[in-house]
Amino acid sequence: QVQLVESGGGLVQAGGSLRLSCAASGRTFSNYAMGWFRQAPGKEREFVVGITGSGGRTAYADSVKGRFTISRDKAKNTVYLQMNSLKPEEPAVYYCAATVVPLSQTPRAYNYWGQGTQVTVSS
Repeated sequence: QVQLVESGGGLVQAGGSLRLSCAASGRTFSNYAMGWFRQAPGKEREFVVGITGSGGRTAYADSVKGRFTISRDKAKNTVYLQMNSLKPEEPAVYYCAATVVPLSQTPRAYNYWGQGTQVTVSS
């Protein structure tokens, strides 16, 4: 009942920044907590950050804490991921996802997924 579309990926140099967006439609956006995951080639899908439906609480993976910031704009039905100081080892497909389990770090807890957007980091 929720459709998610990511955008904003692309090529960035190491140390640079990107902002990803995830536009939601369908079921009421604010009913769902949201998360960002990433998956590198040959790797398991990895939790990056989550945010509650209200936007009042967040949870970050240790590897990105202090560099990445999640936010949501309920008026635009959009969640953002601001990524700063990107590292060469962080190229991956980034996915946004929706869940009724706030701040879950488990992919299986998320009911809806976007198609992913590629982030490539050059040295």
